Amino acid sequence: MKDAFGLPQSLLVLGGTSEIALAVTRRLIARRTRTVWLAGRPSPRLDEAAGQLRALGAEVHTVDFDALDPAGHEDALGKVFAEGDVDMVLLAFGTLGDQARDERDPRAAVRVAQTNYTGAVAAGLVCAGALQEQGHGSLVVLSSVAGERARRANFIYGSSKAGLDAFAQGLGDALYGTGVHVMVVRPGFVRTRMTAGLPEAPLATTPEAVAAAVELGLRRRAETVWVPGALRMVMSALRHLPRGVFRRLPV
Repeated sequence: MKDAFGLPQSLLVLGGTSEIALAVTRRLIARRTRTVWLAGRPSPRLDEAAGQLRALGAEVHTVDFDALDPAGHEDALGKVFAEGDVDMVLLAFGTLGDQARDERDPRAAVRVAQTNYTGAVAAGLVCAGALQEQGHGSLVVLSSVAGERARRANFIYGSSKAGLDAFAQGLGDALYGTGVHVMVVRPGFVRTRMTAGLPEAPLATTPEAVAAAVELGLRRRAETVWVPGALRMVMSALRHLPRGVFRRLPV
């Protein structure tokens, strides 16, 4: 069960090798979390992540999970919930893709959309149903400021995150009053393996900063978290710029 400040004892991470997700998990283990499920495709990286978390004192399990196999989500994730209550689910899988390549290869673009949106919808609904059945818990969804307004530089990725963000907000409204809390996290540019080699955007942040914001959001039972917080005002301004002006910006 979660404590009085909303921090979980048990945590299921969808995207168990995500640098942001692992930073959040380490921070929660340092506070209170004792049982962790890392869901992802079997790999040495997943095993290594589990070992590092065990060294911090948590009981860590891995579960075979593929975002691109929605038909298998209910079975794979159902086994986790069958072991006992899960206080928090962190939906953290996703792929950035390669905008230039994906524009030329529709199949690659579809893979980005299927991972970031279709897979997230399937997994999110499975977990939401399980949390609702147990009567409590938080579903934390890693979205992105890229979903706030489509940019020429990454509109395929951004459109998939826009869909995910809208889905998570609607799911939060649908679950309001059930005991299940949905929190959408909107980071800006985060320095990770996924963004290595890309030009760094203004207000760039780190996985550890995202983790701190997630903890604060859980304690406050927030519905939306921006990382860093200043992006809320920046994106509000960009969202309302005339399209002709926005098109000329170097973004």
